[in-house]
Amino acid sequence: MHLSKVRASGWMSVLALIASLAGAQEAKPKPSPKGPAADAFINKAEKRLYDLSLKVARSSWVQATYITDDTEQMAAEAQDLYTEAVTQLAGEARKYERSQLPDLATRKLMLLKLALSAPAPANAREREELTRLGVWLESAFGKGKYCRPQDKGKCLAITDLERMMATSQDPNELRDLWVGWHKISPPMRARFARFVELANKGAKEMDFADTGAMWRSNYDMPPEQFAAEVERLWQQVRPLYLSLHAYVRHRLAQKYGKDVVPENGMIPAHLLGNMWAQEWGNIYPLVAPPEQDPGYDLTDLLKAKNVDELGMVRYGENFFKSLGYDSLPQTFWERSLFKKPEDRDVVCHASAWDLDGQKDVRLKMCIQVRGEDFITIHHELGHNYYQMAYRNQPYLFQSGANDGFHEAIGDAIALSVTPEYLQKVGLLDHQPPANSDLGFLMKQALDKVAFLPFGLLIDQWRWKVFSGEIKPADYNKTWWEMRNKYQGVSAPVERTEADFDPGAKYHVPANVPYTRYFLARVLQFQFHRAMCQAAGYTGPLHRCSVYNNKAAGAKLMKMLQMGQSRPWPEALEALTGERQMDATAMLDYFAPLKKWLDEENKKNGVKEGWE
Repeated sequence: MHLSKVRASGWMSVLALIASLAGAQEAKPKPSPKGPAADAFINKAEKRLYDLSLKVARSSWVQATYITDDTEQMAAEAQDLYTEAVTQLAGEARKYERSQLPDLATRKLMLLKLALSAPAPANAREREELTRLGVWLESAFGKGKYCRPQDKGKCLAITDLERMMATSQDPNELRDLWVGWHKISPPMRARFARFVELANKGAKEMDFADTGAMWRSNYDMPPEQFAAEVERLWQQVRPLYLSLHAYVRHRLAQKYGKDVVPENGMIPAHLLGNMWAQEWGNIYPLVAPPEQDPGYDLTDLLKAKNVDELGMVRYGENFFKSLGYDSLPQTFWERSLFKKPEDRDVVCHASAWDLDGQKDVRLKMCIQVRGEDFITIHHELGHNYYQMAYRNQPYLFQSGANDGFHEAIGDAIALSVTPEYLQKVGLLDHQPPANSDLGFLMKQALDKVAFLPFGLLIDQWRWKVFSGEIKPADYNKTWWEMRNKYQGVSAPVERTEADFDPGAKYHVPANVPYTRYFLARVLQFQFHRAMCQAAGYTGPLHRCSVYNNKAAGAKLMKMLQMGQSRPWPEALEALTGERQMDATAMLDYFAPLKKWLDEENKKNGVKEGWE
């Protein structure tokens, strides 16, 4: 679930993935004789990159929606030309770094320097090698399948496996599916290590310590300050996660036995309803609060109304239209991919695309008629509406205030998918009574809260990989040490360095920075609270829906139109009146559930934490 300005936010996602300028200017500098020269350079650079980005976008779209050796080569060649241009222009931009330039020019030059999530070395042979590796890694994930003997030649794609993981309660079957999928990634290991080596060389040539430090420079603050900011936010939300983890572990031990789920230990990763144990909503029936039925099942509602894949997207579009926004362009409906084709491999991972910086926005998603995908569609359309909102900004400012903002917009909208909203759009006949709120909050927490440590640990691991603290010989060992530490989940079977489990998660072979998703989990509640306040809502935060509220839509649009033209604290202030990311909105939203979880854990003698 992510976006693309040039492509589906993979290793090649270029300026759609850049974030804000590190260390924004506080006061306007004095004019410099180099000012006119810098302006001319920037104008030329933006035009050149825009023209090349169109070629990258189209070839990348074909490569992601029609995976063959030929389309991989086409995408690699287009991306190599773009990477070559960015590398060259970023090098040229350095001669203006010490000049006293206007703030906007200074910002654009810095964004140009931060323009690649995989910075390429200047050496042409190494740059081309990096490009080939990136395309191969993402395609290897997209082509991944698990072929079970009992399926008689029919292999299972990740969408099949996710569906089975979501519904099965047989621990042996779940373990088999988990192990089967994780067999796709060991062949990636050596190429991933080489990819890291080349990306680091490119980052160092641009004066960054390594690629991870370059990623952390994308947030309007020095890298070490950003790392501390992430840790501050984690400490705000960690007590909520510990309460949820303890409760879920206790209930799963009741289901599967303490020999499978240890009483004070970690939860085996295959038992949480998701291939990566990143979101736990699918196990809601096993852990639901007693007599706290939320009153409806969104998947059942969609099927009862015979809503198809396209109809689900229409619901998402109508939400944004209710805020006062335009309809999606006709080309969106003509050019998007909504269903998995039967005749070819595609990258099914949901993504929102901006192909031309104007209105050629698209959705790429193998939609299944289920509640989870209904929410995902709202999320992805949030990217598309953000992309259209900042289309009048200069090319280098056509991105989110920071990458966490881009992920949070659609999720904030999805928080308004409440029973009241479902009733208003005709999916739900009657709203459930207020005493069912606990069940609703539990379902939300199993996705929103359970995700937090996973959203954190992927880049915690990669930052150490890029810095050299984690060596290739220890990739898998340290991956599980971090999953144990942050999530309190364990591998279903013994893992060794013959495995490469990080590669079984799309964002690692695709080189998508992941801290954005952790930030988005925090920001979406901060955005939601601000929009509810703009709408004049005063009740419990979890019951608020801004559907059909033009005042909330206008407040949000003010922030969206800024794109990346200003440091993110200014964009945050435009919507919320606050300049610091803050998890208190998330804690407010889940306060009734936290109180109940703590009471239940105490009553059952359940300890928080794990051995």
